[in-house]
Amino acid sequence: MAELEVITLFLFSVIVYSIPLLYGTAGEIMIEKSGSLNLGVEGTMAIGAVTGYVVACRTNSLFVGVLVAFLAAAVVGAAFAFFTVTLQANQNVTGLTITTFGVAFYFFLGNGLSNSAGGWPMLGDTTLAAQFAGIEIPLLSKIPVIGKVLFSHNILVYLAVVIAVLMWLYFAKTVPGLKLRSIGENPGAADSLGINVTLYKYIHIMLGSGIMGIGGLYMGLNMGGTFEGSNCWINGYGWIAIALVIFANWSPARAIVGTVVFGLFNSLRVYNVAFATTFPGALGWLNKIPAHFFSALPFIITLIVLILSSMRKNSSSGEPAAIGRNYYREDR
Repeated sequence: MAELEVITLFLFSVIVYSIPLLYGTAGEIMIEKSGSLNLGVEGTMAIGAVTGYVVACRTNSLFVGVLVAFLAAAVVGAAFAFFTVTLQANQNVTGLTITTFGVAFYFFLGNGLSNSAGGWPMLGDTTLAAQFAGIEIPLLSKIPVIGKVLFSHNILVYLAVVIAVLMWLYFAKTVPGLKLRSIGENPGAADSLGINVTLYKYIHIMLGSGIMGIGGLYMGLNMGGTFEGSNCWINGYGWIAIALVIFANWSPARAIVGTVVFGLFNSLRVYNVAFATTFPGALGWLNKIPAHFFSALPFIITLIVLILSSMRKNSSSGEPAAIGRNYYREDR
């Protein structure tokens, strides 16, 4: 029974760790489908996290916190769109600037509140913990192992999956989605057909950024809302999300599977000792591996994914043909 419990908790943890990556990956896929490459995922998630968390604590409302996280990150997306779409600035430089600014804003606001009279808002002083608690889906949550692993999570877990599925349907089955994909492939051709390229880019960059912001808030709440003053809640997840876009071949549906794979490697950081203790014969060797290796493992896997994807050149790639290139209407 102890063995089954460890396995169940591990698989449950895999889902928990994969969800913020799913938000970040899905948001970046939407942006890249418009032909833009945003390397500011880390900073965008950080801004969504800290603003959404503070407002959620002040209002005692998870809904308001999610809304603010989305809107704050969407504003960051609007800034990215303004510089790269309207002013035709370099997308890579703009994205890196957003990451630098976003993480700095996270620490600026966090340290400022921590040193103020009211102090940093604590999750335990609000009703957010109850609102963020797991929701057991009737009947399904009672299924042994699977019920706990898949059907007893908080509302933001289910929301992430719904967003990814709806995004996949949007790209594949709707006219606006097909227009967006055409912009990512050939904005000149889309423009010649009467599609407002600038408007489409603005809307979808803002939507994608807003989705990232919700993922940042999820990370903050999952960590108990504790502001350490030295470590950012996002902790490199934004960079992993960018790699996962490639791993998922620019498909929101595949992103669900891809983020679970990365969540599995991340969960080993927490459960390696439990596995070694519970299964000493088969997994006792896990105790001999330094703990720092498990912390670095998701980033090692990210590096491997990037190397392998750079070597893969085939017609089945979902990468938009015009990604990362600014569109000059006069050159059409």
